[in-house]
Amino acid sequence: MATDALTRRARGESGPIRVLIVDNEAAHAQAVAESLERVGYQCTVATSGPQGIQAIDDGAFDLVITDLMMNEVDGLAILAHTKEKLPDAEVILVTGHGTVPSAVTAMQQGAFNYLLKPLDLNQLRAVAERASESLRLRQQNIELNRRLDERFGFEGVIGNSRQMHDVIDRLKRIAPTDASVLIQGATGTGKELVAQAIHQNSPRKNKPFVALNCAALSENILESELFGHVRGAFTDASSDRVGKFEYANGGTLFLDEVGDMPLATQIKLLRVLESSEITRVGSNDMTKVNVRILSATNRNLEDSIAAGTFRSDLYHRLKVVTIDLPRLADRSQDIPLLMEHFIKQFAKRHHKKIDSVSAAARRALMAYDWPGNVRQLRNVIESMVVVDYDGVLDVDDLPSELAAPVEQTEDARGSNLGSLVGKPLSEIERLFIVETLQQTGGNREAAAEMLGIGERTLYRKIKEYGL
Repeated sequence: MATDALTRRARGESGPIRVLIVDNEAAHAQAVAESLERVGYQCTVATSGPQGIQAIDDGAFDLVITDLMMNEVDGLAILAHTKEKLPDAEVILVTGHGTVPSAVTAMQQGAFNYLLKPLDLNQLRAVAERASESLRLRQQNIELNRRLDERFGFEGVIGNSRQMHDVIDRLKRIAPTDASVLIQGATGTGKELVAQAIHQNSPRKNKPFVALNCAALSENILESELFGHVRGAFTDASSDRVGKFEYANGGTLFLDEVGDMPLATQIKLLRVLESSEITRVGSNDMTKVNVRILSATNRNLEDSIAAGTFRSDLYHRLKVVTIDLPRLADRSQDIPLLMEHFIKQFAKRHHKKIDSVSAAARRALMAYDWPGNVRQLRNVIESMVVVDYDGVLDVDDLPSELAAPVEQTEDARGSNLGSLVGKPLSEIERLFIVETLQQTGGNREAAAEMLGIGERTLYRKIKEYGL
């Protein structure tokens, strides 16, 4: 990506600003490069517009300095291509006096600045430094927002897939409101993480977030947990006890597996939602509460209503807004991102240094069906980090349910190698790119890493082979 170096600097890591200089006059381009290299920039020179276009396609630059007037491909085309391929990079135009109006047009199209020929090298360095500072500040702001999101917002709600983009977009619209939300999804898809994200991005974020699993408790204990009880309300009630509603007052109450709530408790919950008042078990006194309700289920509540095990009126009170979480197998392109997140999390927790994940282990993780969804992937990655001894997560670190299919796959691959002998290298390359893209669910970043090539090189190969 174009901002890799800037991201490192925003995090306090080192890395020079990478500059592409595009100019038909080779001597002039080299002079510009040498001037900037003396003050720490990393420069690449292209001596024609087409070379500049190719360099932008192949490389990653933070700053592009281009002559405006060139044959074949001019500076405006370089500007447009940079904004398309490297949207975070800045562009400086170099122009003669007669083309100042064109340079002004370029500014309107997103150029950072323009300089007049003959160049004053001190002025060039000053403008380059201002562009670099603009990049640094913008990236620091992006990095700060990323850290705030990880710490206070959407930690764990991770994904580049269309499904997860839709989920996160919905979360951003829902969170600032006070609406009740029903989160639906299979076990392990991250329903509580979504509930926490809603709370942390709501006006209630400084108040308690209280979670209760409705499936884990009997009817009497569940009512006591929800509404509290007074001393003597039942056997073993030796003192008054505050329930989850009172404890969450002003904040958010998350009712997990609400579809398993007994009917009698459903009636009492509905009454609380309608009146905003609770009565402790064994008491007649009403207590006002102000709580936002988020609930989650892995059941189809409409089927439960038809079966008579869930109240229709409660269902409609809980589902003012719904969020449907996809199974991990339906968004497999998110697996590499989730892996990276969990590796970082567990390496820190268990004081391990993990340098990489082998291609074979990645294939196994991408090919697995994940019946336990994100929770299962999280547990598998933690297990691999714990048992690893060499800093590389490999097939020997996989748990047994994933290791066996890997061995079979490797055997099958070996037996199929003979069918590739004698084929053109381009055909073999195309085959491996197709297979890798399939294994990564179309995730180009993960595919490029598995193939050992740059992401832009992969993008060029995809266009070359018409994939």
